[in-house]
Amino acid sequence: MKKQAFNPYLPSWEYIPDGEPHVFGNRVYVYGSHDWFNGYVFCQGDYMGWSAPVDDLSDWRCEGVIFPRNGDPVNADGHMCLYAPDVTQGPDGRFYLYYVYDKVNFVSVAVCDAPAGRYQFLGYVHYKDGTRLGERPGDEPQFDPGVLTEGAKTYLYTGFCGHGDKSRHGATCTVLGPDMLTIEEDPVYVVPGEMYAEGTGFEGHAFFEASSIRRRRDQYLFVYSSQVMHELCYAVSASPRGPFAYGGVIVSNNDVGISGWKEKSRPMAFGGNNHGSLVEIAGQWYIFYHRHTNGTWYSRQGCAEPVSFGADGRLSQVEMTSCGLNGGPLKGEGAYPAYIACHLFVEENQPLYVGDPGCPMVTQDGRDDDKIDGHIAGIRDGVTIGFKYFDCRNVKRIGIETRGYAHGRFEIKAAPDGPVLAEIPLDSSNIWQKRETEAAFPDGIQALYLTYRGPGKPHLNRIFFGH
Repeated sequence: MKKQAFNPYLPSWEYIPDGEPHVFGNRVYVYGSHDWFNGYVFCQGDYMGWSAPVDDLSDWRCEGVIFPRNGDPVNADGHMCLYAPDVTQGPDGRFYLYYVYDKVNFVSVAVCDAPAGRYQFLGYVHYKDGTRLGERPGDEPQFDPGVLTEGAKTYLYTGFCGHGDKSRHGATCTVLGPDMLTIEEDPVYVVPGEMYAEGTGFEGHAFFEASSIRRRRDQYLFVYSSQVMHELCYAVSASPRGPFAYGGVIVSNNDVGISGWKEKSRPMAFGGNNHGSLVEIAGQWYIFYHRHTNGTWYSRQGCAEPVSFGADGRLSQVEMTSCGLNGGPLKGEGAYPAYIACHLFVEENQPLYVGDPGCPMVTQDGRDDDKIDGHIAGIRDGVTIGFKYFDCRNVKRIGIETRGYAHGRFEIKAAPDGPVLAEIPLDSSNIWQKRETEAAFPDGIQALYLTYRGPGKPHLNRIFFGH
């Protein structure tokens, strides 16, 4: 690769959640909604295209706006937000973008001759009599479309099941004909929502939102966000229309469910809703998901981790890392931006979800779309910041770049519950200043954890490994 790949995999000033990755030709394309930095609701921006060569997942290219928020006649004045989309290649070779707005109950479709060109509005998914899906009596409102085309058929998965809402039954699958708009087979329920999960095998991990579908060999994998929101789960079937059986958790955006040194239920980051999917790139499968920044639900960034299938075809939950698409650990040398931290938590009573005031967060200087690296702010006594993983060889010094009013110290550790290997004292500074210390850091593939002790609220901009 031209350079190392981090999480988040896009620039730190870009906020593309709900990522649906697809390989078309020799590039991987990610389709998602578009949050704004410091936004006040979800999905305020136009759809942006991003892609990378399949043989260099560090080299992401912005394709520009692929569909504007006002590109659909129903939203010509731009008053609605574009929620999570998906793209499929139709039987005619063209590319079809399926999307919903935040204030309507039907699915729109746009089309393009290229995976990341400018999509043009085509029409609405409808029954043969012209009634739009979502508006016929008995239909449930449409949300988060996921699509898979096989031959002349396109399988459309949608749904949203709010907590305690008995009017929403689960995710549905609807079959479209070759025109990519007309329904050939009516919706059927494929995964139950929380209120209808009892006795199904989905208890505790029932469908919430974020429908996505992938095929691997002779199995169909339905990826979705469960009732707890922070996790992406999967269900398995031999048929795209089901029946589906619960498979397990793939990833959690606060690492709940990861055991080892901690209890499985302990969150290691400030989580929130989740959305993403699986993709095979150059023989390796990955799960794409998103994390929350700026202390809110509304500034989300895409991350990815490699996954592996067992001999039985099952997936095990993967941990969040800083090196997701890198193909292995990062080099234990040189400087790294603090925003690639995969763990960020307080010492006592760590919240499960983002949004508590006064908690640490990844943020940025400037405004939305300013090309400025992010940093970590809101650090206070007992906050721990974790980075995974680095291939460390003969590391003798650890450095940090900080600013802000603080008179404490950072403890340096190779594990969150490991021994303190060194300390870096802080003094208040209005500008970024580098501070370092000698540290007998262990060789091998290691994590780096920094725990702040003392008064004040410093900001962290960079970390350094020295020999």
